[in-house]
Amino acid sequence: MLDTTHSRTTAQKLSLQVALAIIFGVTLWRVLMLLVNKTDLFVDEAQYWFWGQNLDFGYYSKPPMIAWVIRFFNAISGSDSTFWIRISAPLFHLATALMLMRTTRRLIGSEEGREIAPWVGVIFITLPAASLSAVLVSTDTIQILFVTIAIWAFIGLTRRSSVLEAVILGASLGFAFLTKYSVLFLLPGVGIAMLTMRSARIAWRDVVIAAVVGAIVVSPNLWWNFTHDAATIKHTENIAQWSKDGGSNSLLKHILNGLSFFGAQFGVIGPVVFYALLWATWRLIRGRSDDREKLLFWLSVPVVALITLQALLAKAYANWAVSAYAAGTILAVWLLYRLTKKGLSTSLIIGAVVAFVIPVLTVFAYDIKLPNGDLIMKRYVGRAVISREIADIATDAKTPVIVAEDRDILADLYYTLKGKPFRIYARNFGGFPNNYYEQNFSLPADVTGPVLYIDNGPFECPGSQVDLIKSWSPPYGEMKGKTLHAYRVPASCLAPKPSAAAGTGAAEN
Repeated sequence: MLDTTHSRTTAQKLSLQVALAIIFGVTLWRVLMLLVNKTDLFVDEAQYWFWGQNLDFGYYSKPPMIAWVIRFFNAISGSDSTFWIRISAPLFHLATALMLMRTTRRLIGSEEGREIAPWVGVIFITLPAASLSAVLVSTDTIQILFVTIAIWAFIGLTRRSSVLEAVILGASLGFAFLTKYSVLFLLPGVGIAMLTMRSARIAWRDVVIAAVVGAIVVSPNLWWNFTHDAATIKHTENIAQWSKDGGSNSLLKHILNGLSFFGAQFGVIGPVVFYALLWATWRLIRGRSDDREKLLFWLSVPVVALITLQALLAKAYANWAVSAYAAGTILAVWLLYRLTKKGLSTSLIIGAVVAFVIPVLTVFAYDIKLPNGDLIMKRYVGRAVISREIADIATDAKTPVIVAEDRDILADLYYTLKGKPFRIYARNFGGFPNNYYEQNFSLPADVTGPVLYIDNGPFECPGSQVDLIKSWSPPYGEMKGKTLHAYRVPASCLAPKPSAAAGTGAAEN
């Protein structure tokens, strides 16, 4: 059991008013810095925006929620600027921080809950992952809010039956699923908690209501997958597939992959918070956790463990475990509050520095460099300049039809050249499409004239004339050092061959 008397005498106090000032202050800082952000849309951001221009119940690599959110903010603002595309990120983090505070008070209760809740809010709003994802739009910022709402409702249902909260539980889990399928990693831990802890069980009526509501919410996306050759599911399988390599080198690679993912979590949520989660694991093993602490453990740590296993067997991106850090933040703060006087303040200082620096980096994206001379924000600059160069080439060559196969190039072409007199298509290789653009915006068969084809290597078309118009290397950004080629080619040269193999699927995170 937690010694609450000891916690009140050793932990540093933080008033609700000060916590709210920090949370709203950090949010305001992020919003203001978005106004002067100098970065281009990242490839995923540009793609999500384009999805929002083509509303649907599902997309090639993700469920539809992020497209709906971006379209909403574009609609109410009447603008497709990067500011309005990204503005949802800091606002969702604000809502999540406030919801985590309410969830903390609901779980812990009493005076202790009121004292811990402000710390939970400020620690979350300054998590490194929150600071990075607040300067760009991503599925993680949306999903963690719905996960937090689901946890709040679940805790309430463990104490009393409620039709309303069962509906909220089912709907929030459904919306989390419509944001990112990784919410499913929460289910094993929830199942273990309900099986092993009487205090974590909810009434069967509430289970049924939540399940029915959740099924109704996710059904449009499941139907979309059914009618679109299970595109999102196949893509998800592709980026998470187990390696079939054999031998000791493969074993070493798997171990390094697992260690890399696990180590990255110290950066995702900060070294102090992640250490506290490991500490919570040790407490559970030693039998020192009460039921509330155990519940938070089962709603967080198993997600990290499962995705670490995935990383060992194949690969996993560092952000795949984000759904763990709703309950995980509460758990970590609660332990730090009770057991270390300096832990919370140290974590807050680290997070505050990161929360200040990252937005500044986006404003000086073309000025701040690494020791090797690369721009520190090189992944987020230099994309629009490539699109504008391609537009100039197409105009000079009098070829308004532009075709490319690289998803990074296609994503920015659609965004940067929106409203311009160009028709942009993806090259179709046949078989399962490599990306969203090939799936839905492939070069039509009825286009027969010459087109401008952008590639990063030599291109030949036997029996047809291929004119190399220009080769160039982008001056900065992710593609600096690479050579791009602009060819004027007959459209027939880009048609899929009858024997074309199925696409492998682009690795869209």
